[in-house]
Amino acid sequence: MNKLKMAILAAGLSVSSAQATIVEVQTTQGNFQINLFDERTPKTVENFLKYVNNEDFNGVVYHRLVTDFVLQGGGYTYDGSSFKAIDNYGNVVNEPVYSNVRGTIAMAKLANDPNSATSQWFINLSDNSANLDLQNGGFTVFGQIIGNGMEVIDNMSKFSCNEYPLVNTTDEQCADLKNGTLTLDAQRLIAIEHVAIIDSNSNTLGDLAPQENKLIKEPVQPLDNSNDSGGSFGALLTLLGGLLVFRRKFTTH
Repeated sequence: MNKLKMAILAAGLSVSSAQATIVEVQTTQGNFQINLFDERTPKTVENFLKYVNNEDFNGVVYHRLVTDFVLQGGGYTYDGSSFKAIDNYGNVVNEPVYSNVRGTIAMAKLANDPNSATSQWFINLSDNSANLDLQNGGFTVFGQIIGNGMEVIDNMSKFSCNEYPLVNTTDEQCADLKNGTLTLDAQRLIAIEHVAIIDSNSNTLGDLAPQENKLIKEPVQPLDNSNDSGGSFGALLTLLGGLLVFRRKFTTH
């Protein structure tokens, strides 16, 4: 009986951690909080929290910034000379419930593959709903920045060099980075130090009123879990050679 109680308790703790709805992203350029949409995008939140609970995002850098569009991270560390993809847990089914408006966080994925998201995510710096809510099956919004978080993110998104969000870098140094006469120093990149669960209540939406994705009319096909290899390959392509892939799927008009 004691073993049974312990098993039930353990299961309860597991469910509690999976229901956490507010996390704090602690970075080298300041911290911000995200309210996750557990109830409407459960698979995506569960996937995100798996990386959080296993501390996989510790040391990950923001590797892509398109001014007034998106700030992206969740996929790579940088050792001072090269980017290294973090391990991922396979693909997660697409859940395009909410709209890609400013201040929301959404999953990155491969072009022409709605269910290819793994570890990478991006923050919408502007209202990108017209572009991203329908494209590629719709990009899954699974959380919203709260408090003064967007002030921190806007500050992080001030300078883009070759689509890298950089700090302590001048236009001249950016030109040198582009032509290869200057090596990309890890200190110029913005890194995630830790992502902490700060509220594990399963109902923390409060006064938030996330906008629905009204462009999606057809349901997305279920994820085929019979082949997980696409997840690893997909995460790698999002940056390596993947700048081209990402540009295609995020083409603005």
